[in-house]
Amino acid sequence: MLHIYCPYCEEYREEEEFHPHGQAHIVRPLAPESLTDEEWSQYLFFRKNPRGLHHEMWVHAAGCRKFFNMTRHTVTYKILETYKMGQQPSITAEEVQ
Repeated sequence: MLHIYCPYCEEYREEEEFHPHGQAHIVRPLAPESLTDEEWSQYLFFRKNPRGLHHEMWVHAAGCRKFFNMTRHTVTYKILETYKMGQQPSITAEEVQ
């Protein structure tokens, strides 16, 4: 079982209290009405699925109910950091290699 640190509650909790919500740091287009159908579908449906370091968005569903970001290694499942929404990760792929 994973123990995940919630940056808002400031404590470790069991993984059953959390739910993943996909890739973190996806920026919504400023003028979506000017995008082609292909560009809009790229924004809506296509996400990175890397082998290794990945930045993900999670929600503490059974706790404070706030969204936060997590840096996790997809092969080892090791959680490297969690941080509040609006913050940037302190660990990047270049630093891990």
